[in-house]
This record gives sequence, C-alpha cells and structure tokens, in this order.
Amino acid sequence: MMYAESHEWTRIEGDTAVIGITDYAVEEVGDIVFVEFEDKKEVAKGDTFGILETVKAVFDLYASVSGEIIEVNSEVEENPEIIKENPFGNGWLIKITYSDEDEFDELMSADAYKEFCRKQE
Repeated sequence: MMYAESHEWTRIEGDTAVIGITDYAVEEVGDIVFVEFEDKKEVAKGDTFGILETVKAVFDLYASVSGEIIEVNSEVEENPEIIKENPFGNGWLIKITYSDEDEFDELMSADAYKEFCRKQE
C-alpha cells in the first residue's frame, strides 16, 4: 500500500493500481452520503476522478497515479456506506492501468503516511 497526501491509498495488483480513500480520511469526513465518478477514460496523477459528499462537505477524489481507468466501483455509488465499513476492501473506488511506475516513488509508505496524519492533527 502507498498513500497520497490527499488521503488516497494505492494498492498495486499486477499492472493495475487500485485506489480508494484511507480509513483516516473516512473518520475525518464523517458519514458518506454520495459518491459520483467523472466520465473519464484516462487520468494524470493529481487529476480529479470524482466527488465524495458527506454530511459535512463535498470532497474531490484524486488519482494517485496516471493511466487508463479500467473500472469504477459502482457499488459505492449505490451504497456509499461501503467505504466507511471497509475502505481498504470492497470500499475501493477505481482501478487504473498505470502508465508510469516512477510515480509510485512520490507516494508515501504506511509509516510515512501515519506520521503525515499525526502532524495534521
């Protein structure tokens, strides 16, 4: 697992990057009431790919790597509570066939992300 400062996690499965939001972010935003994905085929690292709406606010969702979006998790659009229940499992958001492995070097390890979150508190 690798982590972005925007609180997305990235898990590599072969040539695919699975992306979701972290449990830290889920706890911070509160109850998730709506998820919507943009109609995009490709993203560059840092591009938005959708929005997440909570009872508190609306948040953009960012791609942590560049590549072709090959799947979105339509289950979270229909039932956004899945993200809160299992953000690292069936609460994933998108799958991307990544185009630049070097972008992984810009993401944080689990320990670095924990320290990053600790400094944000």
